[in-house]
Amino acid sequence: MAIALRLSRGGAKKRPYYRIVVADSRKPRDGRYLEQIGTYNPLLAKDDEKRVQLNEDRARYWLGVGAQPSDRVARFLDAAGIRERAARNNPNKAEPGDKAKERAEEKAAKVAEAEEAKKAAEEEANAPAPAEEATAEAPAPTTDEPAEGSETPATGDEAAVESTSDEPAEGAEDKAEG
Repeated sequence: MAIALRLSRGGAKKRPYYRIVVADSRKPRDGRYLEQIGTYNPLLAKDDEKRVQLNEDRARYWLGVGAQPSDRVARFLDAAGIRERAARNNPNKAEPGDKAKERAEEKAAKVAEAEEAKKAAEEEANAPAPAEEATAEAPAPTTDEPAEGSETPATGDEAAVESTSDEPAEGAEDKAEG
């Protein structure tokens, strides 16, 4: 028969209270047990003496017979100085999974592309600027006549001449009809 030192839950909903029991490992968690060797009340403060109560003599006896403690009970036994618990070390626990690594790589690639695009945009913005400065430094032609294709707003008499030359005025159409 495999014997285990483990916790058996009691108490109300959301208010746990555990017995530290010696039980056959094939029995249910809260089922029949061979002996109760202590209690554990997780609702009490961690420095409270009544949080974990153990009968050390019975715990030593059952460990001597070959009972295997659960992880939590092994912590209690280590804290009481009954049995030393080997520290567990899982260096891969904090390492992200494969999919998380893929997402991180994709995100890094997108950030790199965004930085490259930003640099390219800045270079494009900076490159034409010196050419514009060079043309601004050159003297502009000083002629009274506008160049072909340039659209300068007409002023005064020129506006009246342009409107009559291209299209007849609305008043002129009425006179021509009547």
